[in-house]
Amino acid sequence: MKILHEFDGSLLANEDKFQDDFFKRFTLQKRKIQLTDKLAKEYSFPTFYSDVTCAQAIFLCSYDEALKLMPHEKIKPVRALKNRAVLAISAYEYKNAMGIPPYNEIAFTIAVEADKPNSPVLLPLMFNNYSGYYVFSMPVTSSENCLRGNNIWGLPKVAQEIDIDVSGDEAVIACRETDGREYFHLRVPKAGKPTLMDETTYLFTKLNGKIHKARTAFKGDFRINKNMGVLLKPALVPEKIFLTLGDTPCGNVIKKLDVSPTPLQLRYVEHMNACFDFYDENYELK
Repeated sequence: MKILHEFDGSLLANEDKFQDDFFKRFTLQKRKIQLTDKLAKEYSFPTFYSDVTCAQAIFLCSYDEALKLMPHEKIKPVRALKNRAVLAISAYEYKNAMGIPPYNEIAFTIAVEADKPNSPVLLPLMFNNYSGYYVFSMPVTSSENCLRGNNIWGLPKVAQEIDIDVSGDEAVIACRETDGREYFHLRVPKAGKPTLMDETTYLFTKLNGKIHKARTAFKGDFRINKNMGVLLKPALVPEKIFLTLGDTPCGNVIKKLDVSPTPLQLRYVEHMNACFDFYDENYELK
C-alpha cells in the first residue's frame, strides 16, 4: 500500500462499521488532537478497528540487545531461557478505522515487565502474564495516523510503504524504506490451530520524557502455529525462511536484535475487531 499523504480537518463517516458487541464494551470520549501547527482534529477514543486482517510472528531475540531499546530503567524485556527476549511483530490491514481512511501498519514490539525487577525467567511468557509491550518501531501507510501516533502517545511511527498480500496460502508482508528499498519480508501461514482470542494488553511508549501506558484490546478467530521447542533451541533453523531483513537502516535495527530464525509462534486472523485507547493519564512510572 502506498502512503496516503493527504488529509484535512474532516473525519471519515464510518460509524456504521462498528456495530459488533465487542465495541459495546467501551465508552467513547472525544479529544481534540493537534496534528500540525495549523490543523487539529477531534477524534473519538478508544479508536475502533473492524474487519482487520492481522498476521503476527513471535520470535526470540537477544535479551541484552532488547534491553538497550528500553525507554526506562524500570521497564525490562521478559526474559526467556538462554538470555533471550521476546520480539512480537504484528502486521495489520485496517480496513475500517473509526474516522480515518484505511491503512496498513506494522508494530515491532518487545514483551516487557514494568516495575517488576525480580520477575522470574520464562514464567511470565508461559502464562501470558506480563505487563505488555514496548513499541520500538511502527511503520504505517498513513501520514495522518503517523502524526496521531507521534503526537498523542510518542509512538515511533514513520510513513513507509507496506504491502500485505493474503491471496495465497500465506500472508506475505513487505515494508520499504522511504527510498524504496525493501528491508522487511515476513511469511505467515494462514492455516493453523483455530483459536478464539479475546485479549487486552498494554503498550508502553515515551513522550516528552514521560512513560505512557495505553490499553489495546482485540477479538478474533486466529489460526495459530506454535514451535515451543525454540525455547530450548533458539538457533533452530526452519525448512523455509519466515523472516528476511535487508541491509538498510531500518533493517539493521531489527538485525541487531539477533532474531532467532524459527518463530516461537505464528498467528493469522481475518475479520478481527480491535481498539486502541488514549493513554492512561493516571499512570506514573517513577
